[in-house]
Amino acid sequence: MADEPGAPGEAGTASDAAVAGHPARRDGGDRLPDPLQQPLVRAHVAGDCRVLWCRCVNEADERTQVNPLGNPWGLLASLPLFAGLPRAVIDAATAELEWLSLPGGDLLFEAGAAADAVYFVVSGCLGVFAPDGGLIGRVGAGQCVGEMGLLVARPRAATVRALRDSDLARLPADAFHRVLLNHPEAILRLARLTVERVEETRAHQPGQLAPRTFAILPRDEGVEVDALAPGLVQALGRYGRVELVGGQRAMSHSAQWFHELESRNDFVVYAADPGDTAWTRQCLRQADALLLAARAGVAAGPWPEPEHHPGAWRRAELLLLHEGGFTTGAAAQWRRHLPGVPCHHLRRPEDSARIVRLLTGRAIGLVLSGGGARGFAHLGVIRALREHGLAIDLAGGTSMGGILAAGVAADWSDEELVERFRRCFVDTNPLADFTLPLVSLVAGRKVGQLLRREFGDIDVGDLPLPFFCVSSNLTTGRVAVHREGPLWRWLRASVAIPGVLPPVLHGGEVFVDGGTMNNLPVDVMRAQGRGPVIGVDAGTDRAFTTNVESTEAPAVWNLFRSRRGRQRPNILQILWRAGMVNSAAATQVHRGESDLLLTPQLESLDLLDWRAFQRAIDIGYRDACQRLAGELPADLRAALR
Repeated sequence: MADEPGAPGEAGTASDAAVAGHPARRDGGDRLPDPLQQPLVRAHVAGDCRVLWCRCVNEADERTQVNPLGNPWGLLASLPLFAGLPRAVIDAATAELEWLSLPGGDLLFEAGAAADAVYFVVSGCLGVFAPDGGLIGRVGAGQCVGEMGLLVARPRAATVRALRDSDLARLPADAFHRVLLNHPEAILRLARLTVERVEETRAHQPGQLAPRTFAILPRDEGVEVDALAPGLVQALGRYGRVELVGGQRAMSHSAQWFHELESRNDFVVYAADPGDTAWTRQCLRQADALLLAARAGVAAGPWPEPEHHPGAWRRAELLLLHEGGFTTGAAAQWRRHLPGVPCHHLRRPEDSARIVRLLTGRAIGLVLSGGGARGFAHLGVIRALREHGLAIDLAGGTSMGGILAAGVAADWSDEELVERFRRCFVDTNPLADFTLPLVSLVAGRKVGQLLRREFGDIDVGDLPLPFFCVSSNLTTGRVAVHREGPLWRWLRASVAIPGVLPPVLHGGEVFVDGGTMNNLPVDVMRAQGRGPVIGVDAGTDRAFTTNVESTEAPAVWNLFRSRRGRQRPNILQILWRAGMVNSAAATQVHRGESDLLLTPQLESLDLLDWRAFQRAIDIGYRDACQRLAGELPADLRAALR
C-alpha cells in the first residue's frame, strides 16, 4: 500500500462485498453484462504493461473495460482510507474506477514513473520492490498502492509488479485528489496507514519476505513430483495450513479462485508439469518461490524454459534428488547452468523438513569463530545444541571455525566430528612442517594434506548442508566468502595466518586467514535471510601481556635457560595476535548481530595448545548447556524439535 520503500509486510483479505455483487456502471450508463459469463480476452495497452479485462463486443473487436468481480462500492467502503466517508463520495469515486487484470510477474509501474493513479487490489497480490531489486512488501486484497506518489506529487519511489495473477481497480489522480480535498479526515487516515506501513516494513530485511506459495518444477519426466511433494507439504504443515494443488484440479479456475485458495491457507504448493505446459505457466505466475527439482545422477543442462529462472519478483531454489546414494559433483554442474541459484540436497525423507525451514526463514544458522586450538570448544557447543533439540540447518565460519563448520555441513555425527578432528590436530601437529621463513614459518603442506584426507576433493556445494567459510583477500582488501569451489582449498585459505602459513594463491589473487578481517562472520549468515543465527565466539583472548621489559630480541641461549615466571610471547603468538587484532572491533559488532551468542570461557587455554583438545570440548559443552538451560529467543524456542 505505498509507492515508498515502506510497504506492508503481509496482505490482508478482501471483504465479501468486494467479490460478490453486481457489475459496475460506467458514467451512470446502463449496467454492463457480467464478464464472467462472456468470452474474455486480454489486451496490452500501448505504452503500458497493464493488462485490461475486456469483453469482445463485436467483430471489429471493440473492447470495453468491465468489473469482473462484483461490488465496487463495497471494495472502496471496506478500505480504511474510505471508511466512514459519505455514500455519495464513495459512489463518485467508484464511478471512475477502471478494472484491470495483471498476470503474475507483470509490471504495474516502475520507480521513477509519473504518479497518475492509485490502485486497489481486489484479488491476488502485488510486490513492492526497492531500487536495488529487493522485495520490501506485499500488497494484498483490500489494500492499495500508489497513493503516496499522488499525495506528495512525486514520481514513484518503488517498483510494483504482480506476485500472482491479480485483479485491480484503478482510481485516477484527479478523483483521488478530490476525495482528499473535500474530506481532510482521509488525509489523517492516510498518515496513520503510512506510519503503520513503515513500522511493519522495519520488521523485514529487504528482499527477504518469506514465500507463501511454491511451485515444484520437475526437470524431466524422471522427477516424481507425486513422491516429492507430500514430504514438503507435511513439513510445511508444522507451520500452518497448507494445500497441494495439481493441474487437473485448478486449470479452469480464475484469479479469484487462486486468491481464495491462498486466503484460506498459510502455504500453497503447486505441482507443475515437466516442460512448458499451460498449467506450468500458471504455476509460475502464482509462485513466490520456484523449486527446481532435478535428479543428481542425471547430467545437468539448461533448464527447459527460460521462464523457470528467477526474476526480481521471485526466487528459485534447486532441489537435487539423490537416488541410491549421494552423487558428488552434481552441484557444481548445475551451478554453471543456474548461476546464483541455491542448491539443496535431498538424500532421505527427513531432508524435506530442513529444506522447508530454509525456504520459510525458520532455519538455524550456526557461525563459528576462529581461535586456534580454542576452536575445539565448538565441538562441545555443537553437541549441546543437538542435545537440546536445535537442528543446525546451515553452517559457516572463519579459520578453525570454518573447518569445524564444514564438518557440521558434512552432516557428521558428534562422535565422527571428534574422531576426525582429533586425528587431524592432536594425533598429528598440523604446524610441524617448519620451513625457511621466506614466506611463512610453516610450509603448509601438512595442513593441506590433512584437510584433503578428511574432506576429500569435493566441491563446497557437495556438502549436504549449505556452508560458507571466509578468507581475507589481500589483493582486493576485502572479505572473501566461499560457497563454491574445492572445499579443502578454501578451508586452507581460511586458516592461512599471515606469517605462520603461506597464503593461498588463486586466480591472480592472494588469500589469507579470514580472521584478519572477519573472525565471526555472523553478518554473512544473516544476509542470507534463512532464519535465526547462533554465533559462537571462541576467539576471546586473555590479555596479550608480558612482564618483561625489553626492546630487543633475547639472546638465543637465554631462551633455553630457565626464566621461571617470565612471560615473553613467541613468534607464533605474535604473528597470530597481529593477524587477528584488526578484526576485533568488527567481531564486537557481529556479536550483537547474533540471535544467540555463546562465548565459552577459554582464557586458560593457549591458542596453539593442540593437546588441550578434550578440555576445550568439555568447556564448550558445559558453558553451552548452561546458556541453553536459560531463556532462549522466541525464534529459537519455536525451532526446538
